[in-house]
Amino acid sequence: MSVVTSGRYTFPSYNLVFFIFLQLGLHSVEGVWPLPQSITSSPERYPLNPQAFYFTYGSQSAAQEGCSVLDEAFKRYFSLIFPDYSSGRFYSEVKFLKCKNEVRFKVLLNLNVVVVQSDLSVGRDDCDSYPDEDSSEQFAVFPNAQTNNKASGVITFQICYYVNKTEIKDFPRFQFRGILLDTSRHYLPVQAILKTLDAMAFSKFNVFHWHIVDDPSFPYQSRTFPDLSAKGAFHPMTHIYTQSDVGRVISFARMRGIRVLPEFDSPGHTQSWGKGQSDLLTPCYSGSSPSGTFGPVNPILPSTYKFMATLFKEVSSVFPDSYIHLGGDEVNFSCWKSNPDVRAFMLKMGFGADFTKLEAYYMENIVNITVALNRTSIVWQDVFDYHERIPKDTVLHIWKGLPASYAAELSAITKAGYRVLLAAPWYINHISYGQDWRNYYTVQPLNFSGTEEQKKLVIGGEVCMWGEYVDATNLTPRLWPRASAAAERLWSDEKQTSDVDKAFPRLQDFRCELLRRGIQAEPLFVGHCKHEYQGV
Repeated sequence: MSVVTSGRYTFPSYNLVFFIFLQLGLHSVEGVWPLPQSITSSPERYPLNPQAFYFTYGSQSAAQEGCSVLDEAFKRYFSLIFPDYSSGRFYSEVKFLKCKNEVRFKVLLNLNVVVVQSDLSVGRDDCDSYPDEDSSEQFAVFPNAQTNNKASGVITFQICYYVNKTEIKDFPRFQFRGILLDTSRHYLPVQAILKTLDAMAFSKFNVFHWHIVDDPSFPYQSRTFPDLSAKGAFHPMTHIYTQSDVGRVISFARMRGIRVLPEFDSPGHTQSWGKGQSDLLTPCYSGSSPSGTFGPVNPILPSTYKFMATLFKEVSSVFPDSYIHLGGDEVNFSCWKSNPDVRAFMLKMGFGADFTKLEAYYMENIVNITVALNRTSIVWQDVFDYHERIPKDTVLHIWKGLPASYAAELSAITKAGYRVLLAAPWYINHISYGQDWRNYYTVQPLNFSGTEEQKKLVIGGEVCMWGEYVDATNLTPRLWPRASAAAERLWSDEKQTSDVDKAFPRLQDFRCELLRRGIQAEPLFVGHCKHEYQGV
């Protein structure tokens, strides 16, 4: 049995997804998650023997053997399809049995490898590069069977595997499908991040938004400014991300078709920065005297921008993605208002008493730093709301409000010609009793007043897991499978996936599949997973 990837595609890196329908002697399942754009499955089936199963490249595929991302994914998913099969050999105790009338069962094979449609051939360097915003994830899968008809029955092993004849043509609805993890409010061990990346690939998320630092702690270990983590992390040795750690995360993500988007939020959310960088934060005043406390980054000092330019030069060399998230949200103006030097600067610049103009001045300077580094900026919606002058290629990130509010924001931002990401409806660190995944599933990202051209500016969305009440002990079950509801909304055709009740059994089965793959996803409702009684 072979699975052939085919079509006029190049594979510069990462996000192809295969679905294989296997039949075992236990139970039946009716669908996959996220739902493909087009899937055709016939009753025709083939016996599937792991000793005769392999992945191969289609004859028209520009990528061939030696494409590291695909080759490694082939190995990874082989063990997921055949969990009783180890290193290409059966365990010694596995016996070959004759299969009789099996009931249909599905195993999801989700292979995250980006496919770019192109007439050009692709070299080895393309297969070894990083995913980016231009990576197209369109793909097609066509199974090709070669059946061995020896004997009257099907000879197989312990559990009998079959594959249905299935053809899939698929592509994502939105190019940006992200998950944000907050590693400042609680430090997340690298292994917890890697486990999340695995689960992201299973749900076809393709951007890991790493909110790596914030007020509580600064765990990123900078080469240029080592005191930032030495003095700003919860612990300078155990609760930091070394350069090696960051590289490991980026490499692990690359092999799963996932971009790593770093966020260094300023001028607010920077209290931990000030512990390791003197004169960076604004001194607050009580009356005419310093109070001993500090506010946001000090926007009036040339040294601030020199520091930021040096830090972001390092960040752009460590993180290969062409985007950097600069934050820009929730700036408390009270400290700036209290500082006489800041007020004098405001008068000098003609800002009067409008401190949104001071924030605009700061953010415009920071965005210009990233432009000089050939990076595109993503900023929270506050930057737009304060009428700041930013380049037209800047991406605005919506995080505030109920549907009516974020719909109005979508309309305003896209009318101004900016691209936009939607996160407001997917703050899943907020929990409630019951099946709140249904709320995430019914979000309609394009349901706002605007032209078709405006709606093309919505490049995707993001699930946010802020860390006030989340650490490694509860990250995975709180995130999964609730985040998978948003994954289908961002990948699949909205008309085909509008019925929550029809989605439920597929998501319930997908949750069981996550458990089988080692992802401790919480239950959706009353019930159990079939694999729980295997071996009894």
